[in-house]
Amino acid sequence: MIRKSTLKVAHLAQILTKRLCSSSSSMLNVKIDEKTEIAILEFNRPPVNSLSLEFSQEITRKIDELTKNRANGFIITSALDKVFCGGFDIQEMNKPDLNRAEKAWRALQEVWFKIYSSPLLTAAAINGHSPAGGCMMALACEHRVMLPNFRIGLNEVQLGLEVPEWLRATMRNVLSRRDTELALTLGTIFSTEDALKVGLIDELANSKEEAIEKCRNFMLQFEKIAPEARSRTKLGLRRAEIQDFLATREDDVQMFVRDIQKESFQEGIELYLKSLKKKRNN
Repeated sequence: MIRKSTLKVAHLAQILTKRLCSSSSSMLNVKIDEKTEIAILEFNRPPVNSLSLEFSQEITRKIDELTKNRANGFIITSALDKVFCGGFDIQEMNKPDLNRAEKAWRALQEVWFKIYSSPLLTAAAINGHSPAGGCMMALACEHRVMLPNFRIGLNEVQLGLEVPEWLRATMRNVLSRRDTELALTLGTIFSTEDALKVGLIDELANSKEEAIEKCRNFMLQFEKIAPEARSRTKLGLRRAEIQDFLATREDDVQMFVRDIQKESFQEGIELYLKSLKKKRNN
């Protein structure tokens, strides 16, 4: 996969760089390593890289381009100092336009689907806090490296939302069933150190650069493995979750739209937004 002639590698890297980097939006920076043809997808939507409709759509577009142009893999990380991704944009759920909210949730599903079902090598260099949707993207990858003194987890139940089955299954594939049940029903947000202990992340790194390098080293161990055989094997192992997601996707959308209309949920969102505003003002 990564063993190609120097000329071919340089040529493909030039094509990828021209097509991807030139089209990078302010929300998502894309860089290509010319030697390995591994892409770095750097989230850049301040203040917390929250997954709005437009941002989610941008992520899936870039992954589609990488797949079409046959990059060897991609590493997701953040351009922000202290946040990897703050999760689904809460404004998409606050007194929502239901049509837009539905589209935003479909777009979030698609981000998970594109990462989880990607034939490419995938890894997350988690250089900041990573709750909810941030954790979702990291779990969908094959390898996770995280910096110390940050937090990660799926806390949907704390906001009054059920964790959808496709996301429950994703965590079950990484943690034990018992640890998954406790984490999801409590809405646990793990420290970096606890995430490593429980197996939610694979490695620690002291800097973003080191995290990216460790992700790259993970990918390079497949250098002598036939790429098509590796991809088919990976997707075969993930087939059941992918098929279940496709079969129940519409039900999940309708459940989400139903839940965010509940008065208790909207009251909780309002209190949460007030608490955020108070923190910013202090």
